Amino acid sequence: MTDTADHNLLALAAHRELLGQILDRWSLSVLTELCEAPRRFNELRRAVPGVTQKSLTNTLRRLERNGIVERRVVNTRPVAVEYRITPLGKTAREPIDALLLWASTNLPRIEESRRRFDDASDE
Repeated sequence: MTDTADHNLLALAAHRELLGQILDRWSLSVLTELCEAPRRFNELRRAVPGVTQKSLTNTLRRLERNGIVERRVVNTRPVAVEYRITPLGKTAREPIDALLLWASTNLPRIEESRRRFDDASDE
C-alpha cells in the first residue's frame, strides 16, 4: 500500500471510532437532552429511558473525552455534577438532526427492504 492509502485508512478508522462514540445507543439521547439545557446526572438518567447508571457514566465520559460535553461540579450541599454541551458539541447538532431526518423519512422504505430480505432468507 502507498503512504496515501495508509493515511486514508487510518483517517477512516479514526472517523469511524468518533462517529461510533457520538452516534451510539445512548449518546444521541444524552446529546438531545443536553442541547436543550444543562442537566445533572440523575436528571439525565430519568430523561433517557432504559439507560443504566454504568452506561450513562461511560457515555458521558466518552463524550467529555471527545470535547462534546463538559462536566462541572456544582457547589451545593450535597455537591452535584452538571453536564452541558460544549460549543464543539453544538456544531454536531445540525448533521445529527439531518441524519435523524433522513432515517425518519426513509424508515418505511428501509423496513420494506428488511421485510423483503428476511422473507427471501426464510425461503
